[in-house]
Amino acid sequence: MELREYQREAAAPALRGRNSIVWLPTGAGKTRVAVHVCRRHLQSRRGAKVAVLVNKVHLVDQHTEKEFHALQDAFKVTSISGDTSHKTFFADLVGKSDVVICTAQILQNALVSTEEDVHVELTDFSLLVIDECHHTHKDAVYNKIMLRYLQRKLSGEQDLPQVLGLTASPGTGGATSFEGAVEHILQICANLDTEKITSVQDEFQHLQSHVPQPKKQYDLCQERVQDPFGEQLKKVMLRIHQFMEKPDFLRDFGTQIYEQRIVELEKRAAEMFCRKTRVCALHLRKYNDALLINDTVRMVDAFQCLQQFYSAERDKTDPTEQFLTATFEENRANLQALAGDHRYENPRLAKLEGILREHFQPLGTSRGIVFTKTRQSAYSLLSWLQTTASLRGQHIRAAVLTGAGYSNQTRHMTQNEQQDVIKQFRQGALNLLFSTSVAEEGLDIPECNIVVRYGLMTNEIAMMQARGRARAENSVYSVLAKANTRELSRELLNEDLVELMKRAIQAVQAMPEQEYCQKIRELQRVAVASWLLKEARLSERRQLHDPAAVRLYCVNCTAAVCRGSDIRTVEAMHHVNVNPNFRSCYRVSSGKMHFQRTFKDWEPGCRISCKDCSQVSATIPPCLQPGTGRAVPCAPAPSCTCLCHVCAVGHGHRLSPKEGHACVTCGLWDTDTGCLQRRDMPVSHVCCGTRTQAVSKGGTCLGSKELSRPCGPAAWGRWCASGNCPLPAHTGLGDGDAVPAGEAAYPLHQKLCGRDTSREEEVQEVGRCDIPHQGI
Repeated sequence: MELREYQREAAAPALRGRNSIVWLPTGAGKTRVAVHVCRRHLQSRRGAKVAVLVNKVHLVDQHTEKEFHALQDAFKVTSISGDTSHKTFFADLVGKSDVVICTAQILQNALVSTEEDVHVELTDFSLLVIDECHHTHKDAVYNKIMLRYLQRKLSGEQDLPQVLGLTASPGTGGATSFEGAVEHILQICANLDTEKITSVQDEFQHLQSHVPQPKKQYDLCQERVQDPFGEQLKKVMLRIHQFMEKPDFLRDFGTQIYEQRIVELEKRAAEMFCRKTRVCALHLRKYNDALLINDTVRMVDAFQCLQQFYSAERDKTDPTEQFLTATFEENRANLQALAGDHRYENPRLAKLEGILREHFQPLGTSRGIVFTKTRQSAYSLLSWLQTTASLRGQHIRAAVLTGAGYSNQTRHMTQNEQQDVIKQFRQGALNLLFSTSVAEEGLDIPECNIVVRYGLMTNEIAMMQARGRARAENSVYSVLAKANTRELSRELLNEDLVELMKRAIQAVQAMPEQEYCQKIRELQRVAVASWLLKEARLSERRQLHDPAAVRLYCVNCTAAVCRGSDIRTVEAMHHVNVNPNFRSCYRVSSGKMHFQRTFKDWEPGCRISCKDCSQVSATIPPCLQPGTGRAVPCAPAPSCTCLCHVCAVGHGHRLSPKEGHACVTCGLWDTDTGCLQRRDMPVSHVCCGTRTQAVSKGGTCLGSKELSRPCGPAAWGRWCASGNCPLPAHTGLGDGDAVPAGEAAYPLHQKLCGRDTSREEEVQEVGRCDIPHQGI
């Protein structure tokens, strides 16, 4: 496989065995560079073994059948994804193969598995190729793998694999300043243990001649002049607000903000066993979905969404359900009539119709993708296309492409269905896809010449990825949005952020080697220390309660159904109740559930519903109070400033004067004193778990001189007193001073989890960050 000159320039550091990131625009041949590096690596190193990691299942087959197929003349190439049974014997397959192409989750599961047939070590590989490596951050599976890598590196291990990252769009990580963008690029480099991020500089003109860029156009439409259908939905929602006695609750109907707040209300009501509020919130969420659908596609799609929801079986004896059903029935006829009135139809659709008519001529060869936000809107757009008379003669052969993950909102595609749609699109049997973000990254269709972003508001990475799907000569990238809206302003901001990203990468590339290496090492220490801290806290929380003392309830009727000790975990993700007495709590629906994959220890049965109320699936709250099953919020903004005397981190969170406080970090309850603050008791240091005494707020450490500076998250003067904490010198975790109660630890929190919590209300809005918000 011969490389072009610009590809050779980008591949040079990797060919010398250095850890590197290849940054090339979409369509420039990053995968071809990776294949060339793999071949040279396998040829030059005895016992070499390569793992190629991807973040989407359909990319496993794409890489195996296309670029990496070239290696099969001399090497054993094996592909493994979540829908294959081969992963059960992953370790054996790795041993027999030269190149393993798999989803990152497959490798992560194998690294943590204790089963001999599955478990592998990072040192079993000599080269890791990470596709779309800009996802190596925060809790992404790529980052989990690399944190394991970095931990071993910092402990002095030498025999670790070379790392090659591939990306077209590292992004800015949400930063809008040059300094923030540089910090983000450095963090990605640190996470991937990158010695050099490479791009084309000497052969830039050669690159431009081989990678055509699509013409970008803005197709803008106006708001509806009148929206009587939407106004009627809002009137119904106001009536429901009054019924649940929350007239002052946020009324920003038809927005994502309202959806977030109503979901939070539904969860809180479930935790407090308040059925009336929970059921009302569930219905309000569906009305809000209808408003969002009405804003995106047709009124009839929004009406059908509601009609389908109210046609489901309900508890007819419940007064709340009776009121809500009656309210919909009172408005059904009016809503249906308004939905069929084409005078008020969505202006976006007329604009999309014009774009498709322009690019899909009879007997033409056009191929395109329309990106939309939700699965619901993708299916609605397909339905609109099939019923639009003016498009029937354009020879458009369309289908939907969405994610394979389960959703209770709309039907999900199986992985086989995804592969079939992509194959038909490549072969030309289909020439138009209505797709969610699943097709943004990596989908290689050279003939695609029209890409439409339909009413989307995403970041600069998604914009660059979607634009990269238009690869044909004279292709068009259309931004279909409403004029003077956030969608349009975000797209314009994205263009600025792309330029900011380029400047940041150039600054990192120009950094003196010593300065670069020092920054990378410091970021790696912080990342590993934060990860160890988080894992320690999770481990402590798992051991806090006896599983037999935890009760699980039906979210709808609050009937007790099982205990925590009845639950077993399959493949680290599927939860199965093994208690035979559980049968008395549910009814079985007709028909067996079918999956495209097999499980080693479990076979799926039928869908079940609560025996008492017919609720199809139960919701298990995140943290449960022992003996009652009442959920504790994972990390809300606290209502008091008390410290937990067990974990020394969480605040007490008051539920009622009688119930006392619950620590939001460890979940421990204290109903005797009414307060968890006990400064005279031993506490566990939050980094290393060593038992120590609380000390003054002055911050004087009781341990060795090496640990005389604060240990970061151990706030309010609770420093490590042991002198043998495994985190080396606790560097980079804290600001050097104790954090007074009532103040947001902004620099610390931003360094740990990347969320800007400089204002207390922002912390409160984040709500469920995995890193506890110290000192608020």
